[in-house]
Amino acid sequence: MNSQEMFVTRLRRFRTRNRVSIEEIATNLRIRPELLEGLEKNDLTGWPRGLYARAWIRAYALAVDLDPVDTVEEFCRLFPQGDRRTGGTIQGIAAIVASSSEYRDEFSHVQGRRSTDQPVAEAPKPVWQAFVVQPSRALWHRLIGAVPTLRERRAPRTHP
Repeated sequence: MNSQEMFVTRLRRFRTRNRVSIEEIATNLRIRPELLEGLEKNDLTGWPRGLYARAWIRAYALAVDLDPVDTVEEFCRLFPQGDRRTGGTIQGIAAIVASSSEYRDEFSHVQGRRSTDQPVAEAPKPVWQAFVVQPSRALWHRLIGAVPTLRERRAPRTHP
């Protein structure tokens, strides 16, 4: 039994243990029950890729009382439908519209590891930002300083 089969067997076991029917989960997810039956048979031919697949697995895990974060992480590691990289999606769209894709992933992806596991260095701010932000900040402070406060706008009280 490979790791994919073990994953779907665990999902099915938790579902039956918690007495949750496929129809209940399908109604919650608003998808056809056949797609969930296919998942439990390790057949994801009708499943979407990316965000929707991960959302369906998350909802399934919540319905059968599994940890959704760990379940989604394992799904992403085991199945190509959970891939979080956008390169395949963009290249698939480019194939549909019959144009070549110039898209390249920003990060190199090691097989079996996700790019979100690695810390991403903060990108340096573009040079043009200083020319836009600093003058606008100075103008803002001048405008704020020119507006009289509420106390200054009130007329002074005279006491008899």
